[in-house]
Amino acid sequence: MGQRTVLYDWHVSHGARMVDFGGWDMPVQYTTIIDEHSAVRSGAGLFDVSHMGRLSFGGPDSLALIQLVYTNNAATMKDGQVRYGLICNDQGGIRDDVLVYRWPYGYAMVVNAGNRSKIVDWIGASKGSMNVQVDDQTLTTCMIAIQGPNAVAMCKGLTDVDGGSLAYYYAAPTRCMGNRCVVSRTGYTGEDGLEIMIGAAAGVALWEELIKRGGKPCGLGARDTLRLEAAMPLYGHELNEDIDPFQAGLSWAVKMDKDNFRGKEALARRQGDASLRRRIGLELNGKRIAREGAVVKANGKPVGVVTSGTHSPTFAKPIAMAYVDPAFQKVGAGLAIDIRGNDEEAVVVSLPFYKRAK
Repeated sequence: MGQRTVLYDWHVSHGARMVDFGGWDMPVQYTTIIDEHSAVRSGAGLFDVSHMGRLSFGGPDSLALIQLVYTNNAATMKDGQVRYGLICNDQGGIRDDVLVYRWPYGYAMVVNAGNRSKIVDWIGASKGSMNVQVDDQTLTTCMIAIQGPNAVAMCKGLTDVDGGSLAYYYAAPTRCMGNRCVVSRTGYTGEDGLEIMIGAAAGVALWEELIKRGGKPCGLGARDTLRLEAAMPLYGHELNEDIDPFQAGLSWAVKMDKDNFRGKEALARRQGDASLRRRIGLELNGKRIAREGAVVKANGKPVGVVTSGTHSPTFAKPIAMAYVDPAFQKVGAGLAIDIRGNDEEAVVVSLPFYKRAK
């Protein structure tokens, strides 16, 4: 049995199919993935993301510790700002991709569920004599994501600070249904939306209030097809300890001009290595889906590997992300993918596959 969020019993009692994800028992779908995917693209979908690790940092050396383990620059953040970045190992490989939050009184970090223990240990090992208190609040809080074109309007009046007043990638401490909470405006689907972090005891009531307001419960299956259409990398697929941020197309989240951080020297060497495979997007010409691990070929020879693939509900065609050799990364290049012994035609396309209308 895996760990369970405060919403676990609700998921089970409402017919969700549960699966293990990052050591947690999580809903993969309630109805169908296509229905849930479409609800997010056209209206508003709800996701239980309480399995994500939530860490808070207090003390005079909080910024110094974050800067030491984080590829982006937290020193230039404004109060309430949220910033994406990576935590790398000393060889430049990605240990996790994270969000850092800046508050007037300290910092917070959201990490991937399956990496939480690893990252807590890594931060602890990096801390040394710094005066920082790191508090893991994952098990005492609930986190719900509301995503879709109607998501922000649906939440109007729910929190004392209106989520619609927040700029993209900003957050605010506020109150929701009489409880202290944090509302943020980020997302992992390609759509606009909000996240609410609240004490675990208030989680079910908040979830049910969002359903009353028109949100459709969605599982990890739709979350995966949505993020893949938006070309957002997933740890364990596009990101791992052997892949560096430059290969993953995340150079914008690495600030090589800031003070030393773990992995910086290795990244300086890897940044200019033109021999490394890079992440690309692929559209398949047929109907068969290229799954993780499928070999990408050019002229009958292996040149890469698929990291994620699905049937796109939005475009009604198979899409995939892969890492391929430098000579085959150009948009428009024709490649083949070995799907159970048959080579299926594919073409390199620009990422993301899906971009919402502004």
